[in-house]
Amino acid sequence: MTAKIEFVDLKAQYAALRESINARIQRVLDHGQYIMGPEVRELEEKLETYTGAKHCITVASGTEALLISLMALEVKPGDEIITTPFTFVATAEVIALLGATPVFVDIQADTCNIDPSLIEAAITPKTRAIMPVSLYGQPADMDEINAIAVRHGNIPVIEDAAQSFGASYKGKRSCNLSTIGCTSFFPSKPLGCYGDGGAIFTSNDNLAQAMREIRVHGQSRRYHHTRIGVGGRMDTLQCAIVLAKLERFNWEVEQRIQIGKRYNELFAGKVEAVIQRPDRAGVYGQYTVMVEDRESVQQKLKEAGIPTAVHYPIPLHLQPAYAHLGKRVGGYPVAEALSMRVMSLPMSPELSKDAQQIIVDAMQGQENYMQDVT
Repeated sequence: MTAKIEFVDLKAQYAALRESINARIQRVLDHGQYIMGPEVRELEEKLETYTGAKHCITVASGTEALLISLMALEVKPGDEIITTPFTFVATAEVIALLGATPVFVDIQADTCNIDPSLIEAAITPKTRAIMPVSLYGQPADMDEINAIAVRHGNIPVIEDAAQSFGASYKGKRSCNLSTIGCTSFFPSKPLGCYGDGGAIFTSNDNLAQAMREIRVHGQSRRYHHTRIGVGGRMDTLQCAIVLAKLERFNWEVEQRIQIGKRYNELFAGKVEAVIQRPDRAGVYGQYTVMVEDRESVQQKLKEAGIPTAVHYPIPLHLQPAYAHLGKRVGGYPVAEALSMRVMSLPMSPELSKDAQQIIVDAMQGQENYMQDVT
């Protein structure tokens, strides 16, 4: 008999929030303001309060958040943006869409986040921004990155926090750790809607104004276009869903942290996992381990009814779309090695202790595939 475990249990979450979500949706259906309705600003205000950032600008997706941020910084062809090759393609994609060049920096072996000790060597006169990714829900080493940016002329820093909304770093919330923070409300994210959505955070008034205009085709007022923009608004219905989910979000964050800690305790000395730094509280957007012969491990877990996922199997510098950058195998050895070993396990606030024990027992039945970490 196999277990029945969801990788991300959105059905259980909806069951717990059904009444509130349905009421929020009905309210939008009743007033009919599906684009830029009152829930849009209500959500932005609540997210500003939550993060401590002065401004929140909701947008159509996490990808759109990154793109609009770069447009607000007036990134142009020939500019360079320093980032990590070990991330979802959107991080580099938005750079390329503006004609700029992603400049990759290798990652830390224990956190999978960008290695700040390698950033300074990548800075050139063309560097326009630094874009660390808070991967797997854990903020990158933002103090070190911000300090490097200041030393080199106050280079803007954009935190790609698509997976880390709700996390904290030295007492501050992710998305309020640098010049700009961007997050995603994709359904499987720590705070998700039921489609696409995202948000940008900044405490810079000028950038905030530019971002608000860019998301509505560059308008400062109706039919008055001050800059090039995009159709980047977040739907009112999706904002309503996120507002309902915010009602118990603090509880969900705490549950994620506790479940992550329980995984760590149960796997200690047996299975290698992404390390959580002591000066920050990651929100476990994914719980990620490192294994050998990953396909075999995944197949065995699948047979036991346990879903897994790989984020990410091919570093960006080895993707065909970025072959023109001229990077080859061996260019970023840590990212390349980890891309062959990382595997994410089920993680949801609703994941029960019994289900978690089934997962851990199944993993420990794969000792031949585990690297010796003693």
